Amino acid sequence: MFTDLATGWLALAFVAAGAVVLGCGLRMTGLADRLADRTGLGEALVGGLLLGAATSLSGTIVSITSALDGRASLAFSNSIGGIAAQTAFLGLADLVFRRANLEHAAAELTNIFQGLLLMVLLGLPVLALTLPEWTLLGVHPVSLAILLVYLFGLRASRGVREAPMWTPVHTHDTRADTPEEEPAHVARRSTARLAAEFGLLMLAMGLAGWVIARTAAVGTDRLGLSASLVGALLTAVVTSLPELVTTLAAVRRGALQLAVGGIIGGNTFDTLFLTAADISYREGSLYHAVGMQDYFWVAVGLLMTGTLTGGLILRERVGFARIGSESAIMLALYAGAVALQVALGGG
Repeated sequence: MFTDLATGWLALAFVAAGAVVLGCGLRMTGLADRLADRTGLGEALVGGLLLGAATSLSGTIVSITSALDGRASLAFSNSIGGIAAQTAFLGLADLVFRRANLEHAAAELTNIFQGLLLMVLLGLPVLALTLPEWTLLGVHPVSLAILLVYLFGLRASRGVREAPMWTPVHTHDTRADTPEEEPAHVARRSTARLAAEFGLLMLAMGLAGWVIARTAAVGTDRLGLSASLVGALLTAVVTSLPELVTTLAAVRRGALQLAVGGIIGGNTFDTLFLTAADISYREGSLYHAVGMQDYFWVAVGLLMTGTLTGGLILRERVGFARIGSESAIMLALYAGAVALQVALGGG
């Protein structure tokens, strides 16, 4: 249906879908914070699991739709490019939080564990590339490994929160994860109603993701653009906008663990895009159908995640430009990667 649209209308549909993703993501932040308090799961775990998965839904649809269309590079780069973009968002959030380094104030063992989990998950696609192009029913075994590692990580993350073997040192800049008193109009609404509203927002984001995938695919062909460039720097960034607004909103609310956990958790969930895309891609192994320009973003994601996790452990109070040194490094890494990708034209 989008192939017959004029380029101007195609761009308008893309922007409108992006606006839906952005609006739904902004609304989800407050709901996730309330659900974290009511369920007792905590901001880091809810941010990593519920908010991270929900705000990634549109990106999931983009990768699946692209893979079904046989567009391996677009499906792969959309997933991995989003991880790099979302990690850079934490650097921007650190600029907003002026009291101290965000990674210092958001001391939470669950987020450190999830960062380590993410690095393991990002290593698996590289492992697939070094292995023969084995498939079972068209799916590479590494796709199953990604799913199993992710599920194990979720279970382990809950154990880390409920029975930690060590805890971070609390300073006067540390913001503890404590339930907040709800406004009267929110308190009157049941937890089931809040969860239902959250679910409806997820459905809207999923539909918007489908529109983004279709319009991006048509635009890529019509304008002769690189699929890797469009996936990593266009669809990935647009579908990652909820992470940006939810992170900034969470920081302004003082829900720092939710902000950091939402980004890291969203990134770990984004690795499941690869599993879903490999299953949807019917021409063999997804990992062997893409080029080195796509794996470039895996390397960037690993570097940025390692920098972030190191910052969470080091917990520098104040660094360059009154943000953490790790935030400055992450922003520099992402800006450099974008500049290099644009200069090379996507490979």
